[in-house]
Parts: sequence; C-alpha cells; structure tokens
Amino acid sequence: MNIKKHIPNSITLLNLFCGCIALVFVSNKDFETAFFFVFLGIFFDFFDGFFARLFKVTGELGLQLDSLADMVTSGVVPGYVMYFLLANSQQEISSHLYFPFLGFIITLGSCYRLAFFNIDTRQSESFIGLPTPANSLFMLSLPLVIQYSDSIVVFEILTSQSVLLLITGFSAYILNAEIPLFSLKIKKFTLKDNVLQIVFLTLSVLLLVFFQYAGVPLVIISYVLLSVINNRFSLDGKTK
Repeated sequence: MNIKKHIPNSITLLNLFCGCIALVFVSNKDFETAFFFVFLGIFFDFFDGFFARLFKVTGELGLQLDSLADMVTSGVVPGYVMYFLLANSQQEISSHLYFPFLGFIITLGSCYRLAFFNIDTRQSESFIGLPTPANSLFMLSLPLVIQYSDSIVVFEILTSQSVLLLITGFSAYILNAEIPLFSLKIKKFTLKDNVLQIVFLTLSVLLLVFFQYAGVPLVIISYVLLSVINNRFSLDGKTK
C-alpha cells in the first residue's frame, strides 16, 4: 500500500474539518476562534498541493477534494459570517427577517469561482480574480475589527447595512473578476524575480504588526492594489 498517495488528500480533509469547526464557532459568535480555524484550514490547503507535487501524486480526485474543502472553509464560512454581520447591523435599509441571508451571496460567488478555477487553464501559475482563501480571511476579520477597534467611526461603518451589502457585492465580483493577481510562489531565488513578492510580504508584516486584526483586510486590499499596479507598470520586471 502506497501511503504517500493518501497524505495530500488527508491534508485536504483536515482543511474541510477546520472549516466545519469554524462554522460551529461562528454559530456561537466566537469569531476569533473561527478565524483561527479558517486560517488553519487555509494552511492545510496550501500544503496539500505542496505534498502532492512533492510525492508526485497529483490527480483528479485531489483536485475535486480541494475545491469541495475550500467550498466550506472559504465559501460557506465567510457567507455565514456576513449573515451574522447583517443580522446585527444598523437597519437603515431593511429589518426584514430574511434580509441577512443576502450575506450568502459571498458563498455563491465563491462556489462559482472554485468551479471555474478547475476548468480555467490560465490560472496554473497565478490567479485571475481574488482566491477564495484570501476573501475568507477578509470576511472573518471584519467582526474582529468591530470587536477590538476603539473607533466609533469604524464601528459605524462596519455595522452599516449599506456598507456590508457593498462589501458582499464587491466580494462576489472580485472573486470572479478578470483581474490577474500575482502569485506568492517563489520559483527563482533571485531578488529581481521576487521584488513584488518581497514588497508585499514586508508590507503585510508591517500592517499586521501595527494594526493586528484590522491589518488583515488591509493586507488583502494591498494584494489586489499591488497586482493592479503590477499589471499596469510591470513591477515584477516581466514584459507584458
């Protein structure tokens, strides 16, 4: 029995397991623990592919398992978080019982992206549209920003139905937008080939150190903005 071929899929299932646990903590409004398990699930999501390539056991089963696991950890969980945020928001648009279900538009957008990613041959080296794990971390950070921020302005903004609906709609859009985003994978160990990655990682560390949970959405926004700038001016040194 070749044990190695089962290791990547087992790691993928750990991602799914973390997503299921995160759902329980979201339902209990323990968003900090939910964030931890989503982050852990994304960690497993990164390493399942790494070990699949290392052991040379990539296959269709692993691809499907990966998308199904991501659908929970990076699709259902962030949609559920937005549901709770809308349910506890300032009701300047609607107080209808079913209004918060609009938060699951994020889940629908994530599902479409994951399905399209599996058949899109253009995304083998980089991404087109925001990856679902990045979007999930963004959404999971919002209730924590609300919880730990001392700013009344931040609280007012992130508890506004209008703002939350805009975030929901933009999330579904950016997940599937035809916007090339640079890869964080380092394939050549030269400064010239990794300037963009180094700038982004340095900026990310600084944002997280100075802003803690509030730094998470800033990191995701920076990733998109740097990608757009790179697409325009080719900061990675490659010709377009």
